[in-house]
Amino acid sequence: MINVMLADDEQLLREGVRLVLRHADDIEVIAEAGDGAEAVRIACEHPVDVALVDIRMPGTDGLIAAEQLAERAPAVKVVMLTTFGEQEYITRALRAGAAGFLLKDSGPQELIHAVRAAAHGGAILSPRVAKDLIDTHVTPADGRSVKAQRLVDTLNDRERDVLVLVGVGASNAEAARLLYMGEGTVKTYVSRILAKLGCANRVQAAIIAHDAGLLPTG
Repeated sequence: MINVMLADDEQLLREGVRLVLRHADDIEVIAEAGDGAEAVRIACEHPVDVALVDIRMPGTDGLIAAEQLAERAPAVKVVMLTTFGEQEYITRALRAGAAGFLLKDSGPQELIHAVRAAAHGGAILSPRVAKDLIDTHVTPADGRSVKAQRLVDTLNDRERDVLVLVGVGASNAEAARLLYMGEGTVKTYVSRILAKLGCANRVQAAIIAHDAGLLPTG
């Protein structure tokens, strides 16, 4: 069972998400929070696997909450809830180790898939925002590109191929099909890549791929 916490100051949205997740027999919403501070406290006191956290909340917002959760409850996978057009907030959450981003108007199946993917260590980037977020809002700062290139240099050619597909948001199944590998083999490569790059999740690996200039620009 995947234990989920909902953190959003809008009760109506929390109730809607709870109703959607109730249709998944392997997911249970065990807690709700109205702001970031309450979300951090709950995650530290209860067995939360995935936290769905709104970016904009009064008081302690979702960005601060994501940073605090990364320090105080690193086992919790944080998925940021956002509306299209809020990309300027997302770089900071990526750096804090958020597992991904989900648009608030996402469909029920996308929401359920996101929770399951996050719980199993996957990255969740809504298809409508993924490429735009990385290309537009994760621009290498001075020195970061060089550091990313050095990290990428530790990978062999096949690992780089897998990293590129991780960087553009491909799932393990999609990468397996494109690289003519077994899905289990891709999963092993991804784990190895994360270890070599020192990344907590696929989103952070995607940032390094972007900073190192490995991703297509079109």
